[in-house]
Amino acid sequence: MSVEAGSQIQEKNESLDLAESEENNPRLDRWINRTTVPLDLLALFTIWLTVVPLGAIHDKNHPVAWYVGRILISVIYGTDMAIRTALARKKLRYFFHHPVGVLAVILPVIRLLFSIRLLKAMFKKGNTAHFLFVSVLLLLNLMVIVWGFERTSSSANITSIGIAIWWGCVTVFTVGYGDYYPVTNAGRVAAVAIMVVGLTTAAVITAQIASSFMDQAQARRNLTSERDASSTVAVVGDRSSDDRLDRIENLLRTHFEGPDSSSD
Repeated sequence: MSVEAGSQIQEKNESLDLAESEENNPRLDRWINRTTVPLDLLALFTIWLTVVPLGAIHDKNHPVAWYVGRILISVIYGTDMAIRTALARKKLRYFFHHPVGVLAVILPVIRLLFSIRLLKAMFKKGNTAHFLFVSVLLLLNLMVIVWGFERTSSSANITSIGIAIWWGCVTVFTVGYGDYYPVTNAGRVAAVAIMVVGLTTAAVITAQIASSFMDQAQARRNLTSERDASSTVAVVGDRSSDDRLDRIENLLRTHFEGPDSSSD
């Protein structure tokens, strides 16, 4: 096997969610490679719509839009699972051995919990921008989820999207002012998730900044070492040149003036 072929296979394995594929089925592999990232992003953008109960979050003036959106998402994931099953050689076996794809039709957020490729992309070294993008989307989703659960409680103080985002930002970047807080159990669970994601994001950013400073310091040390080495080589070179010139001068003097001239 050539190096190029080996690199292509490695790249394919990294881009393909192997848990969703079938052995020796290139048609299914191509479909999974084309659709996994868009479907993961769709699930990421619509966590708030698929987690919060419809009755809690829909607009009272336009409830149909919320139901249509929720059903449309399920239709998209149901179509994807149907196509995967149709492309599989052992259709029934594939369908029953991939419960995540089936459950994602009912609750699409399940895709995110079992997306190996998304997790690898998030925590891949040097992929800080991707990690921050996913983290910000998760935080925004969780803030909307808190609002969705809180707005049905009579004693709630997080009663609008604006208040939920303000409270979420204060919770992530400070210890919280205490003027807004969740009162429902579901809202508190979402608040804990916000704290976990916020702390993880802060830790990653801090580590990235520290790593950047360490790399800069190491680069300066390497530059200084290279300069010192160059100076040492130059000095040694000058000394060796002087020694050679002295030897040549002594040889010439001995040749023209005799062996006793060097002792004078």
